[in-house]
This record gives sequence, C-alpha cells and structure tokens, in this order.
Amino acid sequence: MSKPQLSSRINVTLAKAGAYDDGAVRKAAAVLDFLDIPLASGDRVLIKPNLLRADVLTCTNATIIAAVCRYLLDKGCRVTVGDSPGFGTAKGIAKSIGLDRALESAGCASVPVMTLDSPVMKPLTCGGFIGLSRHALEADYIVNLPKLKAHAQMRVTGAVKNLFGCISGVRKAFAHSRYGDKERNGIQVFPSLVADILTHLPPVVTLMDGITAMHVRGPSGGREFPARLLAASASPVALDTAVYSMLGVSPEEIPLWRELQRRMAPGAFLEEIALSGEDIGEFDLSGFMLPATLAPQTFNPFRLAVSTAKRLWARAAPGGS
Repeated sequence: MSKPQLSSRINVTLAKAGAYDDGAVRKAAAVLDFLDIPLASGDRVLIKPNLLRADVLTCTNATIIAAVCRYLLDKGCRVTVGDSPGFGTAKGIAKSIGLDRALESAGCASVPVMTLDSPVMKPLTCGGFIGLSRHALEADYIVNLPKLKAHAQMRVTGAVKNLFGCISGVRKAFAHSRYGDKERNGIQVFPSLVADILTHLPPVVTLMDGITAMHVRGPSGGREFPARLLAASASPVALDTAVYSMLGVSPEEIPLWRELQRRMAPGAFLEEIALSGEDIGEFDLSGFMLPATLAPQTFNPFRLAVSTAKRLWARAAPGGS
C-alpha cells in the first residue's frame, strides 16, 4: 500500500511524566502550547475525555482533564467537558473519579460536565446513519483526551477510537449490534464507522493520557501499566500511528489503523509523522500486553438490553444528566 504524499510531516509531540502531579500539569500545557492551536477568545471548546465507567484506571485521569480545562479557560475559551459513557452519565462518572474536586482545585469548578446527547444523524460510508451529539458537532474545537488502553475488540484504543463517544447515548450499543463484524465490498463496517466519525467533527486536537495506561484487557477491567507518556498532536490519526509504532504492532493487528490506511488518511503512515519533544527512546512500552485474539464487535441482544436499561436508570436517578 503506497502512502499519500504530504508537503510536510505531521507533528506528534511526546512528554514523559511519572505521576499525576504538578509536573504532569505543566507538561500537558507545554505540549498543547507546542501545537500552537489557533484558539480565539470565546471559542466553544468541547473537552472529550474517556469517561467509560466509574473506575479511575478506566478513565482519563481527572488531573489531566482539569489541567486542560484551566489551560483553555486561560485562553478565553468557553469550555465544556462531555462524553457518552457506556454506563451511567458523564456527570456521575466524573464525580466518581474525582473530577469535581480536581476542577475545583484548578479553579475550574464552573466548567459544566455533560452527557453527549441531542443526536444529529450523519451518513456513513458503508451505508446507514449514526447519531452524533449536537454538542460535539457545534463546538469550534474538540480537545480529545483519550486514555491509552488495551481493547478487547479493537486491540488498542487511542485518539480516533475515543471519538466514538461522540455518538449519543445507547446509539453506541446499537452501532455495535448493527454494524459489528460485518463486511461490505471487502470493507470492515465497524472500523469504517469509527473512521467516519472524524470526518463529521470540527477540528480535533488530541492529548493522550498514557501516564498510567491500561493493558492486558480493556476497555475496562485491565491492569495498570506505567507508560509515563503524554502525547499530543493536531491529528488524532497521526498520534495513533505514533503510539501504535511505539507498541510494536502492525496495521494488520489493528482494525482501525488498517481502515485508516485503506482510506489513505493523512497521518496513517509512520513516514508522514515528525516526532518532537522527548526522545522516543525515553519510553519503554515493551511490556505493554495487548489481547492476543479479538472479541466480536457485535453486542448480543442481552448486552444491548442491559446497556439500555442501565443508561435509562442512571439518567432517572437523582443528579443524573
């Protein structure tokens, strides 16, 4: 497969941080500064962390989320934190991982945390439509804050896969049920759906939380791995490609990477990337364990029913949103 020709390489910047402390906060701000994002006062910015479920290791760390909120508020932006969790509400999960305390400590207590609802139907390359949250579509920028994790269905989840959370509510589970493990004209439909999401969104800037990553299994229930990594790029595709290469995997092992290369997406080939910041040799990801075999992408009817019931229960509970 030949790669697309670019006039210049896409930057991915790396920073090393051993703990979620003031040093990590400073490094997060430094790598975002290095990207020179053209933010203007009053820009509406959606911060999109991974708030999958009420578990600290599973989610983007609260310290990093709060640090990025503070960074954007200091730029004069109008900031919202949002995700569409698999179980519960964004506000409830945020509280369970200490985000309310982290925001208060950073002077950002006024930043709202919302579940990404209000779907707008957008077309998919392989046919059909998906409901993306109006809150994501109407932002001027999305600052994407994925957690580096193993993933049972996609092998590893990073920047592009984290945007799957822009699908509203139970539609994520329906997407798995309707499109998982299907092929059309030789194309795997579910990875194509995930790749399509990026084409509908406003500009996406990514800062990956890999300080304490999750390996062995995922997107939940895995083990801690001290990757000590922060990585940032104006291209979520390029950031993923850089991290995939650091993990020593190939496109044949990562369904989403394979689909992005098939599309010739800019940043999907290592030769298109320029690394900056810490030297790549400073990071040792050799012990990061990924699933040897992938689980089905399709949710069975029972799992779909449970996901729907839990989401409805969480929204009906006091404080649900």
